[in-house]
Amino acid sequence: MSTSSPLAITTVDTPLGPLTLTASPVGLRGVGWEGESVGVVSDGEPYISGSESAADASAVASILRASARQLEEYFSGLRTTFDLPLDPPGTPFQRAAWEILRTIPFGRTMTYAAQARRLGGANKSRAVGAANGRNPLVIIVPCHRVIGADGSLTGFAAGVERKAWLLRHEAAISGRADRGRR
Repeated sequence: MSTSSPLAITTVDTPLGPLTLTASPVGLRGVGWEGESVGVVSDGEPYISGSESAADASAVASILRASARQLEEYFSGLRTTFDLPLDPPGTPFQRAAWEILRTIPFGRTMTYAAQARRLGGANKSRAVGAANGRNPLVIIVPCHRVIGADGSLTGFAAGVERKAWLLRHEAAISGRADRGRR
């Protein structure tokens, strides 16, 4: 995590509304819809400085361009995985939970309980849900692919309607009629 590095922000239009992208010279820090905090430091404010080096400014611009391009490809149905440097702010437990999210294949889902078991215990389901709810890299780190044990679409900071849309989008592209329960 690079809380002292300058951040830059851009916006990408999507079928679900504009997404705000935040990047540091290290990687993408946040992706979120209007009203969501994306990649901010602990006091809730993004660190943006006019004194960054030319190398930092170039790195941030490159990361934002690649992120915007890959998200546009995702929404166009041309991309099923992301290849971006990531720099999300989070606790060690949150980062571990988010790493598991990155292993859920495109067009598939995982339950909160299964994610918790992969973190060392089914009793961690609530903690997993809380960590997923703080995921600053929506879509890139696919927390929308986590569902309730009964198949319900619970818990998505951007709204269950967006979660359902993302799952339908991925199912249509991957050729799966169901939600690909794993």
